[in-house]
Amino acid sequence: MLESVIGKGKYGSDLIVDLMQRYDIPYVALNPGSTFRGLHDSIVNYGANRPEIVLCQHEKIAVQIAHGYAKATGRPMAAIAHDTVGLLHATNAIYYAYLDRAPIIVMGATGPMDPSRRRPNIDWIHTSIPQSDPIRNYVKWDRQPVGTAEVGESFARAYRVATQEPTGPVYLCYDAAFQEDPLEGEFALPSPEKTGAGSRMHADPAQLDQLADWLISARQPAIIAGYMARHKPSFHRLVELADATGAAVIDQRNRLNFPTTHPLNVSGAAARVLPDADVVLGLDVKDLYGALNRVDMSARTVQPAISPDCRVAEIGLRDVGISKWSDEFQQIMPVDMQIIADTAAALPALIERVRAKIAADPEAQTRVDARTRAISDIHRTARERWQEDAKKDWNASPITTARLASEIWEAIKGTDYVLTANGLSNWAPRLWDMDTPERWVGSSLGTATQIGISLGVGLAYKDSGKLVVDIQPDGDLMFDAGALWTAALMKIPMLIVMHNNRAYYNDWEHQIHIAAERGRPVENAWIGQAINNPAPDFAGLARSMGVHGDGPIERPEDIGPALQRALAEVRAGRPALVDVVTQFN
Repeated sequence: MLESVIGKGKYGSDLIVDLMQRYDIPYVALNPGSTFRGLHDSIVNYGANRPEIVLCQHEKIAVQIAHGYAKATGRPMAAIAHDTVGLLHATNAIYYAYLDRAPIIVMGATGPMDPSRRRPNIDWIHTSIPQSDPIRNYVKWDRQPVGTAEVGESFARAYRVATQEPTGPVYLCYDAAFQEDPLEGEFALPSPEKTGAGSRMHADPAQLDQLADWLISARQPAIIAGYMARHKPSFHRLVELADATGAAVIDQRNRLNFPTTHPLNVSGAAARVLPDADVVLGLDVKDLYGALNRVDMSARTVQPAISPDCRVAEIGLRDVGISKWSDEFQQIMPVDMQIIADTAAALPALIERVRAKIAADPEAQTRVDARTRAISDIHRTARERWQEDAKKDWNASPITTARLASEIWEAIKGTDYVLTANGLSNWAPRLWDMDTPERWVGSSLGTATQIGISLGVGLAYKDSGKLVVDIQPDGDLMFDAGALWTAALMKIPMLIVMHNNRAYYNDWEHQIHIAAERGRPVENAWIGQAINNPAPDFAGLARSMGVHGDGPIERPEDIGPALQRALAEVRAGRPALVDVVTQFN
């Protein structure tokens, strides 16, 4: 049983470890640094490596592992960044955690703040005031506590702020001298039971009543889901709402919000549904404007994707804690009803109202049945077309992304799998059966994010028996190749399948577009984009880091056997990488 007080005979850094243990922080990812040498010692010797240290080659990877863990579990883990320079390394990862609503606790260290205790040069150049300044615009809260009492209080508040909706990263910075000094006196430790996230924000009952009427009376309702299934039970609540209303569902896949094979899923066929919709409901959609308008990428103009008389409603926490610095909030979308609430609390209440109203109106059920049949036809037609399209250039080399998605599915079908990030240009959700919210933690983010986040997901599911699959772009891994060593060190049983098109093709495509628009040679678009001279040996790289490596696979018929060899390693509790040379998309 954990002690409720801490006192003499302990050090300041021992207090921080006690706090992490009290709040059940399972892991702390870090690259070593002298400013937290006191905390490092306390984790190892005072805390018996609880939380367990995850040694990383870069602070960005440390934060991304915490990000992936939070996406998979909904709970924070910690990452430590060494003073100013380590924090500057971590900024990109912290920003993406903010964009992705990931509750993580980033810790730092500085000083000593008393200049008389600083070592010449190094302690001075590694101290900044305030140290959190580079990240203050994209963390929910930060604190550099002074004294024992505030260290305890600020940790409790940081945990609560990180886990309250909308969730996000927080930052705590500890004085190096405080960490290393003995504690004077006896101090009470905060109680997690009394300093937790609290209750969820509920919706206005009158608005829910009106929304239920709109959904039931609509000719064709549509639902767009964004971050809703960060609370995993909401995945199942959306199935209930769709079934009850016959609404078409468009999953933006910031998290996997809806089963891919459900007959009301029209995520890949939104253009066939939105023009006919007369009610659209957004659930935790960050960019509702983008979802309801068609964008001409060349002219940078937009046209509405819905009719002028379509009613638009949304449930979420839009503009709660809106950034003053980043335009991540996207363009404002006028709506007919804005319900400020946590979807996890609002959906059950909405479903209850919908069911009660339909039970009292037999004609309403008839309308729902007709809508369901119509949307099911669209869903079935789309999936049949994708199956046919996936067979095109089936034996081509380089290998098509559709063939690769098919081969991976054939290898993992029937297992309890989890996809970490990249969806292979959406071929994975088109061809795979994703039937639970755990199947996919959400679409990939920017380049130089995917291997780190994937490791965090793998760490979260390490002892669960789930098969964790990372479809790994080559350009992304080139940023953070050292992350493979952490996978081997922590024995994360993850299947890494390279989507190796030997290019930064996302921008290559942009260069083709610009050259064509300007009447210039598109043949030059590869310059500054290709990763093929020399072509990296990813399998050899993996082996050098202690990870099983196979490839490069250039013949489609060789994919299946290579995957089976890799899966044998994963089932034995080790990471494995298969390098597959692919077409661009």
